[in-house]
Amino acid sequence: MSPTPKLAPAAEANPALDIYRQLRGLIVSGQLGAGERLPTVRQTASDLGVAPGTVARAYKMLEGEGLVVSRTAAGTRVAESAGVLPASVIRRIRDLVEDAAAADADPDDVIDVLRTIWQTRSDPSVTADGEE
Repeated sequence: MSPTPKLAPAAEANPALDIYRQLRGLIVSGQLGAGERLPTVRQTASDLGVAPGTVARAYKMLEGEGLVVSRTAAGTRVAESAGVLPASVIRRIRDLVEDAAAADADPDDVIDVLRTIWQTRSDPSVTADGEE
């Protein structure tokens, strides 16, 4: 098993959703592979400074999506069926992150722009700046 990547502190607004998104990103990017064990709910809560119930909600969201399976004795593991993005997409995302970091861009700005571009690609009536 590879070392578990570090998670960033959870956002104040909805920490369970933030933890879910971070773990989901690690799974779909292949950084957490099929069969790998996630830290216990208590360990993750301690590491991030949140309540165990908050982490449990995030793990349940991952389980509901079929990305992890939880078993009493075996803990929570990445599902064998957890799909990862194609390597070409992962490579481009990593390149984007490197370029953005080199430009000293704010990660939240990069994510917001990516979401906006993603949403507008399916609705041609909306331009990249959000106007119709």
